[in-house]
Parts: sequence; C-alpha cells; structure tokens
Amino acid sequence: MHYQFAYRSHAKALYEALQVDAFYTTMEQSVDNGSPKEAMIRYLDYSIREAGQFGTVTLPERHDHGVSVWSKPLSDELQKQKDHYKEQFLEQHMGRSSLDTYRAIVDFMAQATGEVVTGDAWYLSIIGILPAHQGKGLGAELLEPVLEKTDCLQVSTYLETFTPRNVSFYERFGYRSIKEIQEPTTGAVYQVMLRESAPDT
Repeated sequence: MHYQFAYRSHAKALYEALQVDAFYTTMEQSVDNGSPKEAMIRYLDYSIREAGQFGTVTLPERHDHGVSVWSKPLSDELQKQKDHYKEQFLEQHMGRSSLDTYRAIVDFMAQATGEVVTGDAWYLSIIGILPAHQGKGLGAELLEPVLEKTDCLQVSTYLETFTPRNVSFYERFGYRSIKEIQEPTTGAVYQVMLRESAPDT
C-alpha cells in the first residue's frame, strides 16, 4: 500500500540518528513487508505526523537535521483512536511481525514505566539529530521549547533511552535516571529518566 510522506527528510535524519537504539534496530529486523530501511523511515515519518495530531513535535525552522516527538496524556477515547491508527499503520506498511514486535515491546515498557511515572507527565517519545550535525547545540533546540511549556504548566516529562551515552546529555536538561530495566524482546537495558517541572517563581 502506498504511503504519502510528510516529513521524509526529518524521518531520514531520525533513522540515521537512531541506528544504535535497540528499539529501532529490533523493529527494523521485524519488518516483513518491503525494504526494512524504507519501512523504518515511514515509521518515523508517521510518528512525527502522529505527534502533530495527538501530542507535540519540535521541527526547527532553519534546518531538517533533527526533530523531537512528544506524547501528551489523552482521554481514553483519543488514546484508543491513536492506538488504532498506529496499529493499522504498522500492519499495512511494516507487516504483521512488526505489529507483534511493537506490541510486545511497548506493552512491557508502558507497564514497567507506569510503576514510576505519573499519568500526567509528558513523554519524549523520539529525539534525534543527523549524526553529521551532532555536537553543535541542536539538541537544545529540540528540547527547550517543550520544557519551557511544561514548566509553565507545572508538569513533569520523562523519556526512556536504550543508549547509555545519551544519559549525560539528558542530565544537562534536568533529567535524572529513576529506573533501569531490561526489556525482554530487544534483550537490552534501558533507563527511565524523569524531569520534574521547574518551581513556579
């Protein structure tokens, strides 16, 4: 089935940035519908579009080297709609094996993280910068607009990272590791990191 891209260049940047992330490498290995690489670029494009509808997304105006994708708490009805659209996308554009792999990983992580993170927190679902442009301060562009907003709203944010080298980066923005978990489908360990909202001054 044909897929219409909306953010192909941003999705390609994410694909290159996330090559060391166990979630994305496992998802790519699960693809049974066409080119695995192309399927993952579609997945990342879809994730950006999904955030535009159900969460929030940071797309810098002056470049397409990176993007951050955030989820916000939803009503039960909207969450069901979001989940239905995602599963429909996965089955149609990546294959049944990818859908099953996604469900296994996400269900496990949602339950494990839900034990230490409150339901009103915003979730940094995806963030990435094209490797050739990393180390230039672009990461702050992708985080600070949303963190300023969540500080104003007095809500926490959290993330999950399978990449140990990224922990110190997130710590610079006020995140701290609150749990380390081994995810069984990927076989990899990930950190849950939480950032409390800044005190209201």
